Amino acid sequence: MARHSGIGAKAAAAAAAAVLLSACIPASGGTGEDKGEVERAQAPDAAKGECSVAAPAGDSRARQVRGMWIATVAGIDWPKDPKKPAATQQAQFRKLLDTAKAMNLNAVFVQIRPNSDAFYPSPYEPWSKWLTGTPGKDPGYDVLAFMLKEAHARNLEFHAWFNPYRVSRESDPKKLAPGSPARQHPDWVRKYGTGLWYDPGLPQVRDLATKAVMDVVRKYDIDAVHFDDYFYPYPEGGRDYPDQATFKTYGKGMSKADWRRQNVDVMVRGLSQKIREAKPWVRFGISPFGVWRNSTSDPEGSATKALQSYSDQYADTRKWIRNGWIDYVTPQLYWPIGDSRADYARLVAWWSKQVAGTKVQLTIGQAGYRVGEDATWNDPAELSRHLTLNQRYPGVRGDVYFSATDMAANQRGFAERLRKDHYARPAIPPAVPGRGGKAPAPARSVTADSDGEGVRVRWQESKGATAYAVYRADGKRPGCAAVNTATLLASVRGGGITDPTAKPGKAYTYYVTALDRLHHESAPGRGATITVRGG
Repeated sequence: MARHSGIGAKAAAAAAAAVLLSACIPASGGTGEDKGEVERAQAPDAAKGECSVAAPAGDSRARQVRGMWIATVAGIDWPKDPKKPAATQQAQFRKLLDTAKAMNLNAVFVQIRPNSDAFYPSPYEPWSKWLTGTPGKDPGYDVLAFMLKEAHARNLEFHAWFNPYRVSRESDPKKLAPGSPARQHPDWVRKYGTGLWYDPGLPQVRDLATKAVMDVVRKYDIDAVHFDDYFYPYPEGGRDYPDQATFKTYGKGMSKADWRRQNVDVMVRGLSQKIREAKPWVRFGISPFGVWRNSTSDPEGSATKALQSYSDQYADTRKWIRNGWIDYVTPQLYWPIGDSRADYARLVAWWSKQVAGTKVQLTIGQAGYRVGEDATWNDPAELSRHLTLNQRYPGVRGDVYFSATDMAANQRGFAERLRKDHYARPAIPPAVPGRGGKAPAPARSVTADSDGEGVRVRWQESKGATAYAVYRADGKRPGCAAVNTATLLASVRGGGITDPTAKPGKAYTYYVTALDRLHHESAPGRGATITVRGG
C-alpha cells in the first residue's frame, strides 16, 4: 500500500480545534475573564418531558458510526518503528487519534492481538514483536491501557481488534517468542502459504482464542470486541488448507466444508455468549470479506463474481446475522461503484437486505487505502459518492475506513472531501438495540461563560452517564426545535468543554444531554444562554 504524509492545512486546523473542543474542564474551575453576558435559558425543561433530541427532517443517518482501523501488524499504522522509544510511539498514537477527531470520527478499531501475541500483559500469549522489534519483549508499560485512556479522553469508542487464528506472517516457528503457545503446542499449528496458522478445527485452539479475548473483556474498559476477515486463511495457489488429520478426528459425518464452517460457528457463537454474560454493554462485531456468496453459487447471494467468504474462508456471515451472534457487521466493500466483478452499489443493497428485521447494525468497510491506486480510484470523490449512495439505505449505520495512515495521508484530498461533504459536524453512534441500558438523567446546572479561548460550557454530571452531547442553538430562547442533530457541537466525557467557534456579538443557547454506554440519550435539561462580547 502506498503511504503518504500530511493531513492538509484545513484538516490540521480542524484537528487543533477538535482537541481544544474535547478538553474536559473541572467543575470547580474558574470562569476566567468575563467577556459575555450569561443567563440561564428560559427554554423548555427536559425534566418535565417537554423536549427531546430529534433529527432534522430527511436526515435518516444523523446517528452514525464513523470509524477507522488502526492496524499494528507489520507497523501498517502503528507503531511505525518498533525501535523508537515508548514516548515517541505514544506521541504517534495520539496523533492518529487527533486525526480521527479532526475528521469528526467517533470510533477507532485497534489491532491488539495481531499474531497470537498481545499489546497488553497477557497470561496466555507473549508481548507482540511489533512493539519493540523482539517477540516477547516487555515494552515497559501497558500499551492497551494507554490506548484506551487516550481514545476515551477524546470520546472515541475503542473496538479491540483480535485475529483469532493467525500465528505469524513468516513460516519459521523458531522466530516466535519462546513463550508462544504456537511453540509450546506445535501440533496446533499449520503452515500455509508464507505463514503459520492455528487449526480452527481443534477445540484447544478455539479455547485459546476465547480465553485471550475474554481476558481483555474482563480486565479492560473496551467498548467492543472486533474480528476482521481472517478465519480460515485466504486460499493460496489452489492448495487446500492442511487439516486432513483434524478433519478425520472431528469431522465424522460431515463434508469438510461444512465441518470447517461449523468450527468457526462454534467459536463465534460461544464467544458471543461469554461476552454478553461478562459485560452486556461490550459489543461483538465482525468485518468480513465483502461477498458472502455469489449468486452463481447460491441464488440468495449477491450479483458478484468474487471470492466468497462462505466457501473460501468458511465464514457464514449471513448465519451469524440471522442468529444474532454478533452486534454489528462491517463488510469490507473495497470496490468502486460500477465495478464489473463486485459493484459497490449492489453489495450495499445486498447487505442492507441481510440486516433488515434484525438487531444487527450494518456499517460499511471503506477502502481509503485504494485512493490513487489506479485509474478507477484516482477520483477523490469516489468514497464520498459511496456515502451519498448509502443514504438510500436506512439500515446502513455508518462507515469504517482502512486505514488510519491513509486517513492522515489524505491522498488526493479524499479525507478532506469526506469531511466537507459528510462529516462537517460530529455524530453520536446509534443506540445499540437488544443489549439493555437506558438513558441517564439529563445533565443539570448547565452554565456558559466567555473567556479568551471561547465559551466554556460546564454542567453537573449525571449518574450512569458515560458521555455528554452538547448542542448549540442560535439565539436566547430557541425552543425544542433547535435541539437536534444539526446543532450538535460536540460529544465528550466529563463535565465541560470549550467552544472556540463562538463568534463575538452573537447569542447562543447551549443544551447538554447525557448518554449511557450503549448511546441511549437523555432529553436535554434547561439550557444556558450567553451573548458573547468582544473579539
